[in-house]
Amino acid sequence: MKTKTGKWITSGLLTLATAGLMSANGIAAEKPNIVLVFLDNFGWGEPGFNGGGIVRGAETPRMDQIADEGLRLTNFNVEAQCTPSRSAIMTGRYAIRSGNGVVPLGDGVYGLVQWEYTMAEMLSDAGYATGMYGKWHLGRTQGRFPTDQGFDEWYGIHNSTDESTYSSRPGFAESGVEETWVMDAKKGEKPKKVRPYRLDYRPIIDKDLTDRAIKFMETNAKEKKPFFLFLPYTATHFPTMVHPDYQGKSGNGAWADMLTQIDAYTGRLLDSIDDLGIRDNTIFIFTADNGPEMAHGNDIVSLDTTSQGSPGPWRGTLFTSFEGSMRVPFAIRWPGKIPAGKASNEIVHEMDLFPTLAKIAGGKVPEDRMIDGMEMVDFMTGKKKKSGRESVIVYMGNDIYGLKWRNWKLHFKELDTWAGAVKEYGMPKLYNLYSDMSERENVFFADTWVPKAAMPKLMEHAASLKKEAPIKPGALDPYTPPTTK
Repeated sequence: MKTKTGKWITSGLLTLATAGLMSANGIAAEKPNIVLVFLDNFGWGEPGFNGGGIVRGAETPRMDQIADEGLRLTNFNVEAQCTPSRSAIMTGRYAIRSGNGVVPLGDGVYGLVQWEYTMAEMLSDAGYATGMYGKWHLGRTQGRFPTDQGFDEWYGIHNSTDESTYSSRPGFAESGVEETWVMDAKKGEKPKKVRPYRLDYRPIIDKDLTDRAIKFMETNAKEKKPFFLFLPYTATHFPTMVHPDYQGKSGNGAWADMLTQIDAYTGRLLDSIDDLGIRDNTIFIFTADNGPEMAHGNDIVSLDTTSQGSPGPWRGTLFTSFEGSMRVPFAIRWPGKIPAGKASNEIVHEMDLFPTLAKIAGGKVPEDRMIDGMEMVDFMTGKKKKSGRESVIVYMGNDIYGLKWRNWKLHFKELDTWAGAVKEYGMPKLYNLYSDMSERENVFFADTWVPKAAMPKLMEHAASLKKEAPIKPGALDPYTPPTTK
């Protein structure tokens, strides 16, 4: 794995460490395959297993199958924007630490420095084949592509799907802005431009991602090599354009058609795993990067998607600090290891997947930097009822907006919509998430004991930022962390 200076430990040491971990943990004699489906701007209330599905216009039986055959988490938390969320899940660290607290604007250098150690690098070092198909949003310059950060291969886009609209917009051709391309890359090679990412390819790309993902699984299953498949789909990011095979499929409009499409692609993945005979030794995770998009008019394509996404009973969309932004669908299946049909409202954060999967796979978690994720193998496998996590620092960009502690939420700032005005309070607002899912009834003065109990968590976090200075946005490689006194 990468050390603080970017050097690598010897394969012999890694083999010994891996063998020791597997022996000590007794998790599995054979490393399980890992499939991580990561949807884009997909709200908590979309899948049937969270009360969506038919009430959103389309059944979601294959999404629901994962929950029925595994564990459903109703309190799975992410960061509020695409880039921060992807940084957090890849590194097991709050995005503020990696310098990726906000979605980048412009074409400058951004993303993960080489010093960061990603989930893909960790699993690659543990002997896994690693493939990614879809949206990256963690760098588009040399040294910052997925194949520079642990993935053996990648097909997809650097940034966001709204860029597919560029070529159709008035004035773009004369702007001097580079057109977005779909990329194809292998580790150790320069990524190749495949085709421009335009509206003609927008409805088709997720099928191509699914096809490539299945081929990746087939290849590695045949070679009996454990694999990590990361599938960050472009759905359901604006513009929501359905593949021709699914247009009108639901009979309830374009959004329901998109749900049908996502469910069908999920089903193809599940069926392929069954056909390959690797069902019992494959961890399948279904989740998303953040909550749904805000309502907006769509003057680019003629679709009835002016009010996109459902956060379920929670308030807010992406780019806010409310639960509708932070809570996303989550279901995980691992037959014979994770009990079927279970649900939990314990707090879990996307950062927790890094150390959890590391323990399962025999990977190494860096000890030379702050890791915010918590290992939760015993919780996931039903040996413990508690996740071990009691709090989450609520970020909006690089600013702390709140603190979530148990069933309580402290708000120091609030933003109702992405384009609204920031409201900053002299005294924080306090919400009880059990009795007030929409976060509107301030009970601060009725329960002043809660801030006294919760605030030490925020103080610990603040102290950690002083001990280990966050990487500055746009930091160049090679990056060496400053020496702490």
